[in-house]
Amino acid sequence: MTRLLAVFFGAGLLRPAPGTWGSLAALMTGYVIARYFGVWGLVLGAALAFFVGWWATAEETRGKDDHDPSEIVIDEVAGQWISLIPVVALIGTPVSLWSAATLWWLAAFALFRLFDITKPGPVGWADRRGSALGVMLDDVIAGGIAAAVLAIATILL
Repeated sequence: MTRLLAVFFGAGLLRPAPGTWGSLAALMTGYVIARYFGVWGLVLGAALAFFVGWWATAEETRGKDDHDPSEIVIDEVAGQWISLIPVVALIGTPVSLWSAATLWWLAAFALFRLFDITKPGPVGWADRRGSALGVMLDDVIAGGIAAAVLAIATILL
């Protein structure tokens, strides 16, 4: 069960770039959550993904040299959902592929991936922790930074 959760039901097994595939899976499942349960469903989902992901990552990496295997993408799920929170709260969910909200969702995806890959400041600090908590925290922080940028952008625009 921990393996299934850690790889987010197989998204982390896709190649190349499993983190991007995990984020894309999170974007799609985040849409379903937001559509049916609103912003609070997304907040609860992100919190649940964080705590379940922390546990699953700890179990999957216990006794192994690699503390952050690329196939573990539950951390991307938590971070991606966090980045979507201000978009859902301030813009909503797309009603069609061509709606303005779709661009904000794509911006959330792109910004989260940018901060997750480049690991600026506190994201890099969390990544260097070398623990299951660090695996989760770097993506949560990247999602938080993306969320802050998106919140400011939606308010200004």
